[in-house]
Amino acid sequence: MSTHAKRERLLLAELLESAGPVAPTLCEGWNTRDLAAHVVVRERRGDAAVGILLKPLAPRLERVQAEFAAKPYEELLHLIRTGPPALSPYGLKQIDEAANTVEFFIHAEDVRRAQPDWSPRDLDPVFSDALWSRLEKVARLLGRRSPVGLVLRRPDGRTAVAHRGTPVVTVTGEPGELLLFAFGRQEVARVELEGDKEAVARAYEAKLGVAL
Repeated sequence: MSTHAKRERLLLAELLESAGPVAPTLCEGWNTRDLAAHVVVRERRGDAAVGILLKPLAPRLERVQAEFAAKPYEELLHLIRTGPPALSPYGLKQIDEAANTVEFFIHAEDVRRAQPDWSPRDLDPVFSDALWSRLEKVARLLGRRSPVGLVLRRPDGRTAVAHRGTPVVTVTGEPGELLLFAFGRQEVARVELEGDKEAVARAYEAKLGVAL
């Protein structure tokens, strides 16, 4: 497994373990057990995980995920830590890096920022750049439902257009915070928004992101 994805995987497992199986998360309707089951099903049950993207198959995904959620919590954490099975495409280094770095980063923050005493992580520059690289590639997908023009900007001035339109709202923050904002975690993202007051409010309330 790649460095970033592996590190975020182990951090997510550690956070889930520390929080326990019934702690809240930022994923609506899910506690930590539900989130752990989701991560395992996504990697180990591709036949069911397609329901994440294909809504007609979502009921099957829900059934399989409920079955995994019924397993001992410690077993779910073990499955997360040990990673995908040998024949899973997620076991390939390039796919693991591309598909799991952001997935595990976002879900780790889903656990951390649902707790009352959280504080932002201090991300190293290399990891921040890796997150930015991924955000640049998917910004327009994440922002496609924005009701206003949406520009994501790093403190150094680099930008990514998430949605074209007017009025324009510019969201400024570190790459990890911009990712959280673009994935629909606006309320906990440490960012600054510039633009018309009404447009800013609409950007905060927008249904951004995609299912992870």
